[in-house]
Amino acid sequence: MAATGSFRMVSEEEQAMRSKLEHLTVKDHGPVFGPCHKMPGHTAQKAKDELNETEERRASSLKELRALMKEKAADGDELAKLVLERFGDKPDALLLRFLRARKFDVVRAHELLRGYVRFRKEYPELFENLTPEAVRSTIEAGYPVVLPSRDKYGRAVLLFNIENWDLEEITFDEILRAYCVILEKLLENEETQINGFVLIENFKGFTMQHASGIKPAELKKMVDMLQDSFPARFKAVHVTHQPWYFTTTYNVVKPFMKSKLLERVFVHGDELDNYFKEFDADILPSDFDGKGSVADCQAIATKLFGSEDTAL
Repeated sequence: MAATGSFRMVSEEEQAMRSKLEHLTVKDHGPVFGPCHKMPGHTAQKAKDELNETEERRASSLKELRALMKEKAADGDELAKLVLERFGDKPDALLLRFLRARKFDVVRAHELLRGYVRFRKEYPELFENLTPEAVRSTIEAGYPVVLPSRDKYGRAVLLFNIENWDLEEITFDEILRAYCVILEKLLENEETQINGFVLIENFKGFTMQHASGIKPAELKKMVDMLQDSFPARFKAVHVTHQPWYFTTTYNVVKPFMKSKLLERVFVHGDELDNYFKEFDADILPSDFDGKGSVADCQAIATKLFGSEDTAL
């Protein structure tokens, strides 16, 4: 009698890769900056297991997504028309980011494309003249810092140290603009598309001026950026050393957050045991309780954008 169902033998290679995924270190991943020249085998396995990605699935999903884009635009939906306008003639590699971010669910990937164009439509001030030159000085000031090494899970790590941030010198919008450029740039790398991002925010220097100077509308804009607006897998947000009045600001943000994002926010205070279970102290700079030196933000900007002098 023939076997039925979708049972199949798991190859030794797959078993080896799954075993590898359980014992990863920071050395098992490719560079953060620039394209992914060779996908590690364990990352390809993760894409298969977590994101349902196979070669056949890639080809069929891309075809379905392109058809859905045309179908929804033909229905007369304004955002769907904008999606088709913006992405209709774009290469498969770009659409693949949206499919990966939604585990190859074509309908949800189209929703994310809608979210991407909606975010740009709702907040045009973030995208006006948005070039590397426009945000370079913000990134060189360290808002935010891109860690040159991935964490042990292969995620790109973005650091934000609030201590020296002067809201009048660098506005909240300018920081969000820098995040938008960084996300687009780092998402060119397939390892980052699969493994995602993690944010670490050191609130040690969070002042009453910060708390009163950040408007609820700005906080909502930040949450909108993290939710359904980028083809990025935001895996966690870690907050350290926050003062007692941080709770007031966090309570303003919470209603804007979906449960999935809320579950991924870890507020540590000064108790860092769990923080160090997640992050290797060797890759963290000293101002994030690590053993490394403070980040060279100019070098990071150069790795992101090249070495040409883009000062205005």
